[in-house]
Amino acid sequence: MTETSLGGLDAGLVRQTLLDAADMAAAMTLPRFRSALAVDNKEAVGFDPVTEADRQAELAIRELIGKRFPDHSIVGEEWEDKDGTTPFAWIIDPIDGTRAFITGVPVWGTLIGLTVGGKAVAGLMAQPFTGEVYLSLPGDAGYYRDGQHLPLKTSGVTALNKAKMTATSPDIFELSGTTGVWNALRKSVLTTRYGLDCYGYALLAAGHIDLVAEAALKNVDICPLIPLIQNAGGVITTWDGGPAEQGGNCVAAATPELHAAALAILGGRLV
Repeated sequence: MTETSLGGLDAGLVRQTLLDAADMAAAMTLPRFRSALAVDNKEAVGFDPVTEADRQAELAIRELIGKRFPDHSIVGEEWEDKDGTTPFAWIIDPIDGTRAFITGVPVWGTLIGLTVGGKAVAGLMAQPFTGEVYLSLPGDAGYYRDGQHLPLKTSGVTALNKAKMTATSPDIFELSGTTGVWNALRKSVLTTRYGLDCYGYALLAAGHIDLVAEAALKNVDICPLIPLIQNAGGVITTWDGGPAEQGGNCVAAATPELHAAALAILGGRLV
């Protein structure tokens, strides 16, 4: 990892900040997981849940980052953006997968990423209930659990009919009007699993899943995961092949060949 690709920031400090922030978030989320927790709905129509765990975890992360990097911007899921005076921005989703969180399913995660001039350069996905951390800085992507460290590497799958795919829910495609292309892609792959949220992208980086397709993502949903995918050897873009940092309709694949095959369908050219 290099300071140049981090815009001159010390790589060790960025790494430690990601890990420390994840620990602070876990202190807010774990005691509330599988508890009688009140759930609020952020939407007047539909269901977008938020809990005290989401709010307090993000505040803890913001406090740490604000102390270490007071001139950096902070973009979070639950609180207003903090403007900075530098090209650096920290992207936070304290609990990605709140639906999983409130139903006791341990596939939610804390997402924290760093961008330089809008480009994602470092990121972390931590699942504190299982004790897993997926961490990436320039030139490196690793898996950490119970003192074990393994490098992350995507699978070598290049063909759709051999690909194991995931998406959070078929509902996201219905709501975004993309059910047609989603069904075309789903029928082209080996198997599809739903409901993994950010955990699916981590499993792709680790080589267990080959393809992730999602629609109508927020920047906080995807930006911290981009370095994990890319530094593990995968490809992640929007459905039109553009950068995924701002969210939208996104697809991540284990190989360039698999990514191109998925884009051919998601772009509507084979439907």
